[in-house]
Amino acid sequence: MFRVVLAELRKLRRPTLVFGTFGAALFFAALVTSFLFLLIDSPDGNGDRGRRIGREVLSLASGSVTGFSSVGGLLGLIALCVFAAQTAQEYTYGTLRNLLVRQSGRLRILGGKLIANIIFAKIMVLFSAAVSIGISLALASRAKVPTDLWFTSDGWSAIIHTVINVVLAVIGYGVFGMALGLLLRSPISSISIGVLWMLIIENLLGAVKESALDWLPGSQLNTIAMGGSETISYSHAMQVGGAYVIGISIIAAVLFSRRDVAN
Repeated sequence: MFRVVLAELRKLRRPTLVFGTFGAALFFAALVTSFLFLLIDSPDGNGDRGRRIGREVLSLASGSVTGFSSVGGLLGLIALCVFAAQTAQEYTYGTLRNLLVRQSGRLRILGGKLIANIIFAKIMVLFSAAVSIGISLALASRAKVPTDLWFTSDGWSAIIHTVINVVLAVIGYGVFGMALGLLLRSPISSISIGVLWMLIIENLLGAVKESALDWLPGSQLNTIAMGGSETISYSHAMQVGGAYVIGISIIAAVLFSRRDVAN
């Protein structure tokens, strides 16, 4: 499996993929964090869906990563696209047959691909966290937000916990993307369906019936990234979101190990 991971990482380090993916991730991290501080006095709110996040919240020990936790869902969508494309294109290009000639264990190939993509996603999250925290620190004085508690022991604990939560959420999104790539065998179809569901359909269902968000996968992963919300607890999101991820992983693994590899 180690060689599979190295081979997949070699694909993932292509400049077009790295610059495009990391560029999008850093852009969203910078944009969301900047709005959080620049619009702190806006009557329309400075957070998700018009929420107001005031100075009393941003001055807490967790203030340095408040913006970063809000961008976890967008980073997850980027991971979904990358995982789905890297998996489905093996069918599109017909390279999966060649891989199975060298490594006949299908689940070893699948596990190696997953590990490599997770490593890629973790690096993306760490870079995004660094940019978000840096922008928060740069804009704090302009927004008149005290930063005395940001880098205390509690502050560092908040940073570590937030990064871990965002990584977990991003991996969850990525697993969904990989599963869609295996099920649909088409990068365009898997990406479009995944983004459509997570970004549009779930929001529409939540607008019709807000309680539906308590049980939808994308909502749970977003809640994990934020460390819990006012309507969904962190433990509930971990249990429901984890069940979704495990369930779709098992389905995808069984189909991948039994279906013909042709597109």
